[in-house]
Amino acid sequence: MSDSAPIVDNAILQVRDLKKHFPVRRGLLQRQIGWVKAVDGVSFKLEQGKILGLVGESGCGKTTTGRMILRALDPTSGEILFRQQSGQVVDMARLSRQQIKQVRREAQMIFQDPYSSLNPRMPVLDLISEPLVAHGWSSRDCELRVTELMERVGLDPRYIRRYPHAFSGGQRQRIGIARALALSPSLIVADEPVSALDVSVQAQILNLLQELQQDLNLTMLFVAHDLSVVRYLCDEVAVMYQGRLVEQAETEALFSDPQHPYTAMLLNAAPAPDPHAVWMDEDEDVSEAGEVTEVGETGCAFAPRCRYSSDLCREQIPVLEDFQGGQPHLAACHHKHEVELKGV
Repeated sequence: MSDSAPIVDNAILQVRDLKKHFPVRRGLLQRQIGWVKAVDGVSFKLEQGKILGLVGESGCGKTTTGRMILRALDPTSGEILFRQQSGQVVDMARLSRQQIKQVRREAQMIFQDPYSSLNPRMPVLDLISEPLVAHGWSSRDCELRVTELMERVGLDPRYIRRYPHAFSGGQRQRIGIARALALSPSLIVADEPVSALDVSVQAQILNLLQELQQDLNLTMLFVAHDLSVVRYLCDEVAVMYQGRLVEQAETEALFSDPQHPYTAMLLNAAPAPDPHAVWMDEDEDVSEAGEVTEVGETGCAFAPRCRYSSDLCREQIPVLEDFQGGQPHLAACHHKHEVELKGV
C-alpha cells in the first residue's frame, strides 16, 4: 500500500511529479557532466474506463513516461499510484522486480512497431501465451485462451501455429493486442500503436481498440503524435513539451479552445480536410522562428519559440493549473488569461 496521500476515488492511475533524468557522460573515463531531463515533473490522473491521450512532438518524453508507468524504465523520482482489481493501491515506482511481476497481470503494454515487438522465431501460440506461461498456466489452458483471444481481435484461430512473417503489419499488431489482453488487465499503455501502419489499417486497429475498451471496460494511456487519431479515440488529452505537461483537458475542449500556445501550434500544424479552406494565416501563427532549446532550471521551455513570451516567461516556470471553473482545463502558461488562441 502506498504511504503517500491516497489516490483519488475515481482514478485507477495517478502519476505525481514523475521524473526521469539520464546521465550525460563524456571522455575516455566516461565522467558524468550533466543530465538529460527526459521527463521532469509530470503529474496526471486516469479514471477507470477512460482513454487519456498523451501527445507531443518527438523527444518530448511521452514514450519514456509510458514505459516508466509499467516500470520498463525505473523513474528517477515521483509516484505511480495504481489501483489494482482487488482495490489495493500500490506505488509502482517503489515495487521490487518480483512485486512488479504480480502487478503486471493487470497492467500491460502495446508496442509501437509490430515488426520488432514480436519474436520472429516463435509461432502465434507462443507469442500470445508468453504472459500466461510466465504466470503458471498449463499448455492446454494457454491454447484455449489464445484461440479465444485471436477470435476477439479479428484473427483466424486456424493460423495459431504460423510465424509472424506470414502476417501483415495490421495482423501483427492484432497479435500484440491479443498478447496484451491475455491476462485480462485493467490498464493498457499503448505506445503509438498505429503510427507504423498504413492509414487504412490504422482505422481498423483504432476501431478494434475502441471496441475492446468499451466491451472490457479497459483504461488506456494512449501515447501518440497524430492529433486526428487522438481526437477520434481519446476522452481526454494531455500535451507534453520537453518533459513537462503544458495542457490537459477533455478532448473537444482542448481542440476547440486551446489555452497554451504550444497546443495551438500543434493544432495549426494539422492540415485542414477542406482543400479550399485557409487553415492558418500568418498572424495566427503562435510560434516564432528559433531552435528548440534544452530545458532550463528556470522559465517556460516554450518561451524561445512563443510570440507571447515575456520576461516573466523566461524567469519563472509556469504551473499547470486550472484556468477556469467548471470542467477542469489545465494549462501551464503565464498568459493564458490574456491570449486568444485558435482551435479546430
